[in-house]
Amino acid sequence: MEIAPVLRAFGLDPGPLICEAGLEPRLFEDSTNVVPFAALARLYSLCVARTNCPHFGLLVGRRGTVQSMDLVGRLMLHSDTVGEAFEGLVSNLSVQDRAVVASLSVSDGMAVLTYAVYQPQMESAEQVTDAALAVAVNVLRTLCGSDWHPIEVLVPRAAPAATEPYRRHFLAPVRFDQETATLVFPAEDLKRRIAGADPMLKELLAERLQQMRASAGSTLSDDIRRLLRTRLTSNRCSAEDVADLLSMHRRTLSRRLKGSGMGYRAIRNEIRFEIARQLLEDTEVPLGEIAAALGYSEASAFTRAFRRWSGQTPTVWRAGSGSEQPRA
Repeated sequence: MEIAPVLRAFGLDPGPLICEAGLEPRLFEDSTNVVPFAALARLYSLCVARTNCPHFGLLVGRRGTVQSMDLVGRLMLHSDTVGEAFEGLVSNLSVQDRAVVASLSVSDGMAVLTYAVYQPQMESAEQVTDAALAVAVNVLRTLCGSDWHPIEVLVPRAAPAATEPYRRHFLAPVRFDQETATLVFPAEDLKRRIAGADPMLKELLAERLQQMRASAGSTLSDDIRRLLRTRLTSNRCSAEDVADLLSMHRRTLSRRLKGSGMGYRAIRNEIRFEIARQLLEDTEVPLGEIAAALGYSEASAFTRAFRRWSGQTPTVWRAGSGSEQPRA
């Protein structure tokens, strides 16, 4: 919904652009409406081109609030603590958004909130993650106080010509050319209690979201892909690790995947290829760092794997922005 007012601020009529992306303008009048993610991505690309603003997604996210997140946002507002609120976000985001994945972890006294776009070869991924990070900061300021700010912000895109809008919104150091879209803040903030939370309403909202998750009927392989999309670059996600996250035995995971016709290693390599493409196309992260982030001990091993997936070396792919179609 925030795309339309941002376009108007640039003096543009949002209707024609929304139609050009293949969507109905009326869909943007109600926050409960859902649109195809590919169409939303096309709309972002059109918006960036027409406004000549490479940080358009950031401007959209700056307008977003916890209320913009509909049921998930209401669940967060009525959670007991900030940590519980973001656990609810991580668990339930897929109900409203099947293309963005979130994860929350704590290490060395720091909370790490990470977003990733879960759509292979998705255009405008950098706009989507910019918006997600900007909204997350607004939510944290609602829950923790208007003066809240992160320790640092990691952005998986090359630095735009104008970086000041990022620093002005986040009020923290912003590091571009990173492997993930991440907010880093003190883990102590997760313990803050949320004023005005209603435990009974929270239970009702949680139950409703659980019903919606069950009716969505996602497949096991899709659940694994979503887990790996945010964890692959920060953890060595073995099949045992993923089985634990899904509360099942390793053998059960293998048996169920075998029935679907796709093994764990194939899924992991698919996500590796997806992450590699995004980093090669949207950032200037060196090949050695990409290889290490994806779990390869040497850049040469990553290069061989990438050539196997795409028919090209990573260097050639980056130079041509992935102009060749990947192999099946």
